[in-house]
Amino acid sequence: MSRSDRFDRTDDELAATQPALRDGYFNGKVILISGAGSGIGRALAHWAARLGAEVVLCGRNAAKLTDAAAAIGRYGVRTMVHALTIRDPNAVTQLFEAAWGQFGRVDVLINNAGGQFPSPAIDINPKGWQAVVDTNLNGTWYMMQAAAQRWHRAGLPGSIVNIVAVIGRGMPGIAHTCAARAGVIYLAKTVAIEWAPLNIRVNCVAPGIIATNGMNAYSTEALEAMPQTNLMKRFGDVEDIANAVCLLAGDGGRFVTGEVLHVDGGNHIWGDQWTIPKPDYFNVGK
Repeated sequence: MSRSDRFDRTDDELAATQPALRDGYFNGKVILISGAGSGIGRALAHWAARLGAEVVLCGRNAAKLTDAAAAIGRYGVRTMVHALTIRDPNAVTQLFEAAWGQFGRVDVLINNAGGQFPSPAIDINPKGWQAVVDTNLNGTWYMMQAAAQRWHRAGLPGSIVNIVAVIGRGMPGIAHTCAARAGVIYLAKTVAIEWAPLNIRVNCVAPGIIATNGMNAYSTEALEAMPQTNLMKRFGDVEDIANAVCLLAGDGGRFVTGEVLHVDGGNHIWGDQWTIPKPDYFNVGK
């Protein structure tokens, strides 16, 4: 199996896998998903549509978004595609204007867009650091604030779920994303308090090692070691994240806010999580 096809579900595989939630869970809802063209975001689009939602798919790559929208067309829901970079707050404002213009509202925001690259922290240059932090932290904030402002003006409730990372014990090899995702987690906890009077819930889901094509950025050595970093001794699947996100985003999570749900096979309580080769310094007996 080549590196390019060892990870990720196909659209047909996603369509054949059953969501954990009941049919119609999102009937009458409009869900906006960032980074919806591939990986976890694409799986989230499938789950939202299969559970009855109308779906706004956004991200940087218009072709991938259009392809994803066509794939979830099999579920008979309305979709909208909008290409943008979430680093641009004006573009984010235009996204929400377009979504509200087409559907009349957005009920749920799922912040999935983001990215990083493996590198020892000492070698990350300022441009690389800024790119990761600007997307993962600033972009997520622009999306959260734009959604909340819309809901506040309209007097409507809302639900936000941010895809973050397992940051509690550090993330050697991706310090930039660890810093950004930690910021998102504590931002979410803070605004969950501030926005509670507005009936806006804010939660996070922290995936562990999930089988997506994003894993192809890592070395063979790192990929071979990763399954040993959690209690399940394996990679998770995109549907594991989709099930968790949909539960929190919808009425099943109606009494949950300010929370971080780890979907990581127990990595956050046990094991290393190196994304670059572990130095000999840390090997037993060295």
